[in-house]
Amino acid sequence: MNGRDLVRSMKAVGSAGAGQGLLTVRAAWRRRRIDAAGLPVRGAERARVPGPVLAAEPAPGGGVVRFTRSELRITVTAGGAVFWGWDGAAPEPSYALAGGVPEPDPRAVLEPDKDGAWRVVAERMTVVVSRLGAVEVRTPGGVCLRRELPPRWWEPAGGGRARWMQRSEVAADARFFGLGGRASGPRLRDGTYRLWNAGPGHAFGPGDDPLYLTMPVQMVVADAATHLVFHDSSWDGTVTVREGEEGAGSGHDRAGTSELRMDGGPLRCWVMVGTPARVLQTWASLTGAAALPPAWALGHHHALRGPRSEQEVRRTVGGYHEHGLPLDAVHLGVEHFDAHRTFTVDRDRFPKLPVLAEELRRDGIRLVSVVEPAVRAEPGTSVYDGGTAEDAFVRDSSGEVVRGVVRSGEAVYPDFTRARTRRWWGGLYEERLSQGFAGFWHDLDEPVSLTAFGESTLPRSARHDLEGRGGDHREAHNVYALAMARAAHEGLSELAPRERPFLFSRSGWAGTQRYGGAWSGEVATGWPGLRASLSLVLGLGLCGVPYSGPDVGGSDGNPSPELYLRWFQLGAYLPLFRTHAGLRAGHGEPWEFGDEVLEHARVALVERRRLLPYFMTLAHLARRTGAPYVRPLWWGVPEDRSLRDCEDAFLLGDCLLVAPVLDPGTDRRAVRLPRGRWYDVETERVYEGPAQVLVDAPLSRIPVLVRAGAVLPVRGDDGSLELEVWAPAHGRTGGGLVVTDSGDGWEEPEIERYVTRRQGARVVVERETEDGSAEPSLPVRVRGLGTR
Repeated sequence: MNGRDLVRSMKAVGSAGAGQGLLTVRAAWRRRRIDAAGLPVRGAERARVPGPVLAAEPAPGGGVVRFTRSELRITVTAGGAVFWGWDGAAPEPSYALAGGVPEPDPRAVLEPDKDGAWRVVAERMTVVVSRLGAVEVRTPGGVCLRRELPPRWWEPAGGGRARWMQRSEVAADARFFGLGGRASGPRLRDGTYRLWNAGPGHAFGPGDDPLYLTMPVQMVVADAATHLVFHDSSWDGTVTVREGEEGAGSGHDRAGTSELRMDGGPLRCWVMVGTPARVLQTWASLTGAAALPPAWALGHHHALRGPRSEQEVRRTVGGYHEHGLPLDAVHLGVEHFDAHRTFTVDRDRFPKLPVLAEELRRDGIRLVSVVEPAVRAEPGTSVYDGGTAEDAFVRDSSGEVVRGVVRSGEAVYPDFTRARTRRWWGGLYEERLSQGFAGFWHDLDEPVSLTAFGESTLPRSARHDLEGRGGDHREAHNVYALAMARAAHEGLSELAPRERPFLFSRSGWAGTQRYGGAWSGEVATGWPGLRASLSLVLGLGLCGVPYSGPDVGGSDGNPSPELYLRWFQLGAYLPLFRTHAGLRAGHGEPWEFGDEVLEHARVALVERRRLLPYFMTLAHLARRTGAPYVRPLWWGVPEDRSLRDCEDAFLLGDCLLVAPVLDPGTDRRAVRLPRGRWYDVETERVYEGPAQVLVDAPLSRIPVLVRAGAVLPVRGDDGSLELEVWAPAHGRTGGGLVVTDSGDGWEEPEIERYVTRRQGARVVVERETEDGSAEPSLPVRVRGLGTR
């Protein structure tokens, strides 16, 4: 136990009560003692590099390049991604990949290059391996996008897992994005970022790292092309990035650099090159299609926390009805459980929960339940006894079940890396469904506890099955939440096969989108927290997690009416739109902040409901193409350098540009526009891009602009589906996609494609079919015709 752990543990004695605090101290000492006995002592280490090249062996899609002290396997897949692995590392086993490894591209051939190097030529890139083990990724035209220097390993002299380092160079103009959820901004500034899922131990802001959902995924945007790189190791590590600098005059460029250091795991990598849309489509084909939420999950959610009861749920729902505010889901925290026991309802405060759930469902409102991985260690309770009988709980290196500390006392943790445990855990959701819950959010699934101050509640030496391979928590920690989400998704798919599982998690890893979305966690109340919540949604989308959102208003403190409203207005345009209770003395509902906030919040909610068909279309497109709902402004024009640095606005799909207000006292703000014509959706005023323009941002709304020629599926005044068409500029065309969805179930609806063109004073809208063009199948309302 180091000094920092001791100080944190002693603080718990005063903050959590003497009894709980002493349990926390004891648990920290226990983890330290278990790791001291269970982890190998590294001792002396030997450094190793690949050495000079010896030979190469071609194989389908690539081949193997042998060096004096290592070997490198390269494979180009039919989907356009390139894999390479050192020391015999193969693409599998991997928690990131879905559906197995893609077939190799037979057209790709490993062939000699100059100066003793070897190369593999693929459709979208050329990979060149130098005679000393550097790996270059080049465009088909020969421009170097990324140069991986020869890796270095440090191996224990007595044997054991090697740690390793990989340094990389990118173009001087390149910008880094990704690494999972980062509060400091979707663009990764110079600094070191840890790859270890953690709770920071307090409400986080832009300066906190790491957060709940990290992954070794970088998207690098440069003039020549965009590329995504994924180093497939779930071990603890760090990434240090430094942006490059272009030389002025006759000065030399300084390349950007990325240095990855991992404590273990295979040194293997996937790279894909192209436009941002192409890159994420390839990434989704590797890691799996995003889970499709039911239609109600794209509406407005309200989370209740603290001592709650059926009466308080009814009071909250009644308040929404009384004030004319749409509501689609109510979330219940751990307080609805009996003494915080997982899957056990408190019958005193919720005596007729299924009846309540049915009443709400008739009003179009679903109940969503929190689920945590910790199982209270209490013999005689069904979940604990069932897990014990299944041998489901994580054990230490001596074979004893590991115990952590949670709010209700000591707890044990299922080993979700074992298929049998996942089946058992997935079956437990039958109790949740029987209580009337329609969706689930996973909390503290890193796994950490509220009393562990962000540290893992499991020792690093704790043993995990890892799909039969065996290993410890150093490898399993980052994929723990991913495997838990898999258990829930597979269980729900069997228990309710006609419904789409709705699930989102605080933590996860590469591929977590297969099972659901992500929630920002405990974001700090304040203007920096507002800005950080947007950064997380943008960053996760660029890592392949399209459905995510923050707690509107933050999780601590008391937001001012202005802050709450601006957060609310932003949330109305994010995929997961969830307000958070317990912010003030009341429950964090819009009417608690005064009549003015209430009226403006109502406008935002009504607009969100009007746009639900557009959100549903974006959900289907995310599932089919990997494109996130929320996209950076440079999404369609990554070569526009001015847009790469813009982090205070975003695109919602291809059609809308949303410019939230992120600073207090703002009634006008600058908005950077991509090229093309844009309309203000409120005033229909026209702006021409690329440009930076000043747009009114009164307290009543945030600036939202729509692309000229866009076709938006929206709800009409009578609730039916209609098309809102924005007039294209003279001589230009436009269009849009529409997916009509039944709201739930697994039927794959068709995508309708519409094109628009200006014909004199008229706008012509046509639906593309296999036989040519046809009349629109939906009512059309044209806007923007009165402007020039």
